[in-house]
Formats: sequence, structure tokens, C-alpha cells
Amino acid sequence: MAGTTDPTDRAEGRPRRRPVALARLLLLLGAAGALYVLSGSSSATEQPAAAGGQAVQAQASQLTEQGRQIFRFDTFGDEKFWGDSLKLHRAVAGAANGGVGPGLSPKAALGVGLKVDVDALPPELQQALAQGQVDLDDPAVTLALLRLNAVVGVTGFFDAGGGLRSMGIQCALCHSTVDDSFAPGIGHRQDGFAARDLNVGAIVSLAPDLRPVARLLGTDVPTVKKVLAAWGPGKFDAELFLDGKGFRPDGKTAATLIPPAYGLAGVNLHTFTGWGSVPYWNAFVANLEMHGQGVFYDPRLDDPKQFPVAARNRSGHTSNSPDLITPKLAALHFYQLALAAPAPPGGSFDPAAAARGAKLFGAKAECATCHVPPLFTEPGWNLHTPGEIGIDRFQADRSPTHRYRTTPLKGLWAHQKGGFYHDGRFATLGDVVDHYNRFFKLRLTAGEKRDLVEYLKSL
Repeated sequence: MAGTTDPTDRAEGRPRRRPVALARLLLLLGAAGALYVLSGSSSATEQPAAAGGQAVQAQASQLTEQGRQIFRFDTFGDEKFWGDSLKLHRAVAGAANGGVGPGLSPKAALGVGLKVDVDALPPELQQALAQGQVDLDDPAVTLALLRLNAVVGVTGFFDAGGGLRSMGIQCALCHSTVDDSFAPGIGHRQDGFAARDLNVGAIVSLAPDLRPVARLLGTDVPTVKKVLAAWGPGKFDAELFLDGKGFRPDGKTAATLIPPAYGLAGVNLHTFTGWGSVPYWNAFVANLEMHGQGVFYDPRLDDPKQFPVAARNRSGHTSNSPDLITPKLAALHFYQLALAAPAPPGGSFDPAAAARGAKLFGAKAECATCHVPPLFTEPGWNLHTPGEIGIDRFQADRSPTHRYRTTPLKGLWAHQKGGFYHDGRFATLGDVVDHYNRFFKLRLTAGEKRDLVEYLKSL
């Protein structure tokens, strides 16, 4: 499991060093943490009109930096839900640190897919970790990492005595990872990457009080835990708080794969079923999924037949004061559009086969009919009925569009874990090609299908 390897095992014959004393570690991290200034609450400000490219460039740079801080560090006030209501922070801290239960150790945190930003760690701590001098089974070390804002997508709020009093989450929790350059689960941030290791359901289930979730859904806590347990790594159900459907008719989880947040510039509708634009979905998630404190309007959610949970809770008419979300949407949107899809690593595909596949993509395979280069989705209204792409209606009908979006393909190589399509129903790219070959009667040969897969890996 990720994060369980002891770095000292690499040096044969070297005696295992004892974990550093916790008090010494906390003193070290506290000193480093005092130097860290969290600027995630900054918001975009309007700039007066000015002539010249320099003013435009300055505005772009400002929005990009503000958006990065918001994406990585802003909770939008959602600690009121995750901490104050669900008391998730108490389960993370554990009884030995003023909370409840055994607590969440770094090893356990890495095991459920949480990541550590190595750039937030002082050099002394990096050295101690590399030498095996940090006890990764101690929940107190998790608290120390939270003080450093080193846990990607999670913020801890501490009282004057150093106790963890609440916690919140950010966009980066589900839409960032790390490059594992230091150790499995520890490395430099990779914003926009889908968190396909992250077990959101398991993390939420740690909360000591899930009654607020049960009340919102109109069910009981055991049912909530059953639904959360079914998600598994890399999946989240954004519609659960709208329609209360935890499972598909076939008994499988209704959760969908966490998508990447890169490569969205020029793409019209967002999400697997095209609910709306990128800023629409940012407002939707920040208010209704992260449970931040903002304003959100969508009267489509008033339909009690399609969205019984949302209609009952007036989710489409959310209003909080102060509004901690709306002023940040512009910069957040700007930063996300600046996240280019990552280029595939060298040696990850066959260039000659990919070149042949590129010709097939735009001709015999008919892929470019919908995945129009260079966006690799349709310019304009990029939606299709389930019948047009040969799959069932379940997830489409959970959306107001009742359709599926043509997914952009750039950076496809980086989110192969968990499968393809909204629910991961196709385990490999080969399976996707086989589906369309059958459905559209393309009559691709085995070699042509292989070439097409290599092209998709090259995007």
C-alpha cells in the first residue's frame, strides 16, 4: 500500500534508527509552520481598464496566482460542515490528541489516497523522513503535517493550545496529486490531475457524527455508511445530495470517477453529463458538495421527481452571508483554464503506431466526428444521448441534460487508473475502442485497434 515503505530499508546493513521523539518533531514543525502564510482566502479584484499588453499580462498573472491559491488552499468556509458538524477532525486527531478513536496516522492517510506536498516540508523534516526517524504510525505526526499545510487538499484549524479544533477541504483534494518524487504519496504537487487513489467514501466514513448527512439525504447513518463504502478509490457521487440514489439498478455504486481538472480551455460544457460550464460546476461543488458558505442558484434542482433531496432542501437557492465563494470564482476559473493537459512521458507509447492511429482517428475510426482536434470534444454543444453512444441512461438521467458529454482526450494517459467512461466500465483504452468498433460497425482490424490505442496514449 502506498506510503508504507520504510526509507531506511534501502540501505542494507544499516541499523534501523529509532523514530524521533514526538515533542522534538512537533517543535521542529511548529517553527517551520510559523513561517507559512496561507493566502488562499484572497479573491479576484476588478482592475481599471488600461491600454497596452502589459496591463493585460499583469491582470492574467494576478488571476493565475490568486486562482492557484484558491484551488490549493481555500476551504470556502466548509470547515463548518466537515469539522463543526461532522467532527471529522476529532477522528483524525484520535483520543490521544484530544479527539476520539485511534486517530489517523500518516501511514493510514496515505493508504486512503491522501497526499503530502514535499515542498511544504522543511529540509530537516525531509531528512528525518528519508532516514526513517519519523513515526508514520503516530496520528500526532498527521497533525504536525496539517500544521504545515502539507496534506494536499486538507486544512487543519488549531486552537491556541495546539489542539485540532476543526478541518476543511479544498478543490485540490480531488483534483490534485503528487509526483511521488520523495516517496509513494509524497512529492511535488500536480494540480489538475484526477485523484484516482483517493478513497473519499472511506475518509468521510471516519467522521464521528454522520447524522447531518443522513438528515440531508432523509435516511439513516448505516445506509450512509453502506453507500460511502461502495465508492472505493477514485470515485465520488456528486449527485447523491440531489437525488439520493446511492446505487445503480444493477446494484453497483452510483458514484463516478473523479475527472481531471486540466485541459479545459476551450471546452464548453463540464462534467461527464454536461451540467454547465466550468465556473458553474465550481460554484455547484463549492456550495453543495464541499458545503462551503456561498451563493448558488439553479432552479432546475427544484424538480421533486428528478431531484427529491435537492428540492426538499432548496439546494438550488443556496444563500449564505458572508458569501465566501462567489468572489473567488473568476480567479479559480482562470487558473483551471491555465492548467494544460500533461504531455505523455517518453517511451509510454509507440510513435510509429500512434502516427498510423492518428490517420485512423480522423478517417476510418470516425473518432474525430465528435472528438474534434485540437479540443478533442465538439466546439459548441458537446452532448449526446445515451443511444447515440451505445450505453445506458442511468447517469445521464441524473443530470438536467439527460445526455453525456464528449470527454476531452488530451492527457488521457494520466488518468487511466480506474477505467474509462464516467463509471470506469471499460477497464482499458482497448475496451473503449472495442465498444465503438462494435457499436458503429467500424470493422477495424486488430492491428488498427492497437494503433488507435497508441494514438490515444500519445495525446
